Amino acid sequence: MPNRNVLLFEGVTKTFETASAAEAVKAVSEVSLQVRRGETLAIVGESGSGKSTLVRLLMKLESPSSGRICLDQGGVACDIAEIATGDFYRRVQMVFQDPYGSLNGRGRVWEIVSAGVANLGLKRTRADLREAAEEALASVGLPAAYLNAYPDHLSGGQRQRVSIARALAARPEILVLDEPLSALDVSIQAQIVNLLLELQERMRLTYLFISHDLAVVRHIADTVAVMRSGQLVEVGPVEDVIDRPTHTYTQALVGASFVVRSVRSEPEEQELFRT
Repeated sequence: MPNRNVLLFEGVTKTFETASAAEAVKAVSEVSLQVRRGETLAIVGESGSGKSTLVRLLMKLESPSSGRICLDQGGVACDIAEIATGDFYRRVQMVFQDPYGSLNGRGRVWEIVSAGVANLGLKRTRADLREAAEEALASVGLPAAYLNAYPDHLSGGQRQRVSIARALAARPEILVLDEPLSALDVSIQAQIVNLLLELQERMRLTYLFISHDLAVVRHIADTVAVMRSGQLVEVGPVEDVIDRPTHTYTQALVGASFVVRSVRSEPEEQELFRT
């Protein structure tokens, strides 16, 4: 059976009022996208393109001015505005950009990883929470020895594995990955990409992957959506969009991305994300 669409954006628009009542800014304008279960949609674009606003809308931190965002519920598209908060966050979790700033430095790893599970009421006792944390850590390749560690004792790559484990502890269907590699060295980026691909295959996860690095996107995504000034300018299979871009803005992004990587990377690092 073909995979169903698990996530839909239907004509989503977000308008912000400005100091002048006569003016308003459309941060996102008429965005329509679909993501199939078990696949990865990458959203790319420069700063101010609307990527972050779209993520905030999906995570229910903002409400659309018009349009709707839907999750699949037994074959029916259900507006996330109508899904109870707890039920929504059991299905959708987020991995943040900064593995240093997004973890509570005063909490032990097991407390950090199990916090979402506790907040959602999925586990209640200390023993159950530690067990859930240990299971989540194992899924990202970290042994139980890390349970009592503090974040400042971990490397950047280990911290991002903890961030991923925290998101996975609730056993969601969808992970929103907001620039999850940008704070990491290139060699560590490759390890995290491979981990994400392995987790996706094993758990049949669906990813919404936000990035400015098209070399990484080419390796991890099935579909790419290019945003500019709040609008979609190009959407398609990753090979088509990156290898044969049709929009001039996409062409410029592709050219800039691979030039920057070639300038900044050592020769052996340039091969890390080649397919």
